[in-house]
Amino acid sequence: MASQREKLTSEELARVLSNYDLGIVHGVQEFPRGHHGAAKVVIVTDRGKYLLKRRPRGKNDPYRVAFAHALQSFLAEKSFPLPYLIGTREHNNSMLKIGDAIYEMFEFIESEPYDNGLVATYEAGKMLGLYHRLVEHYEAEWNPPSGHYHNSPRVRKSFVQLGEKLHDSVKAQGREKALIAGLTELRNAYKGAAKLVDEIGMRKWESQIVHSDWHPGNMLFNQGHVVAVIDFDAARVQPRVVDIANGALQFSLTTGGRDLATWPDKTDESRAKRFLRGYDEMIVISEAELKAIPPLMQEALIAQAVFPILRTGTFAGFDGFGFLEVVLRKVRWLGDNAERIMLESVS
Repeated sequence: MASQREKLTSEELARVLSNYDLGIVHGVQEFPRGHHGAAKVVIVTDRGKYLLKRRPRGKNDPYRVAFAHALQSFLAEKSFPLPYLIGTREHNNSMLKIGDAIYEMFEFIESEPYDNGLVATYEAGKMLGLYHRLVEHYEAEWNPPSGHYHNSPRVRKSFVQLGEKLHDSVKAQGREKALIAGLTELRNAYKGAAKLVDEIGMRKWESQIVHSDWHPGNMLFNQGHVVAVIDFDAARVQPRVVDIANGALQFSLTTGGRDLATWPDKTDESRAKRFLRGYDEMIVISEAELKAIPPLMQEALIAQAVFPILRTGTFAGFDGFGFLEVVLRKVRWLGDNAERIMLESVS
């Protein structure tokens, strides 16, 4: 069952707005997108539109917020497309702290959703290349977080816990052997992909600031072009290829309806290649990085599935065991078709 979306109370909203100078407020609308734990509203005033966000629990560490805000301010100075942060009236602070809650105010940018088209996919890859180029030598005043989906101890430890969590799953009932076999194969696939990436040499590659959450939901589009990038909460220091691989995965995923059996195994090769070509136009992808991308895509796919299922037993409303079966099919496909993804991906 999907979690209930957090909302702002009228009293809370009035208190928060009293700290900003936005002009005369004409209307307030809920903005039910993104993380369910982040309450959001769009505020319409005589000066324009703004997006108010209360950060979700677990993501309201002031130091982490300060790092993300400093990064966004740096990017804004470089004319990178993103929604500008609006400062408070009294001290022009980019975050407002009331009790244990932290609020952020952004300019609101009108946009369209990702259309799964090749133009938008190419532009998303190109924008990631621009982002990496701009922040390559950025030195943060606040310590950035570390860690990522590659060879993560948390992911490796999760498979035993998943078995316990999913034992009573509707789809796993009477299929205990299939559950154990599936989790074992996923664990081995994750371990094998991580080993391959390490053998290619990623641990020796230079690290820099990465976005760490580059997916269609964090891009704002207009007629196939990226007009803004949002959500820098996960930004951290890692080799840039972890971002490239995750982006290639996210912009090439193929899904289906509520029947998981109808979901295709394959990744959309044309979109994966177009994403990588867009990136390569801004920053050349090395041959070693290109070889590391397919196994990193496998790792990212597994890592991003296991934690929501471990917490709730489900993924986006789907039965956890059934969803992991889809993930396993896609992981197999990526392993069998790595060369097809890499072939002619970059010029």
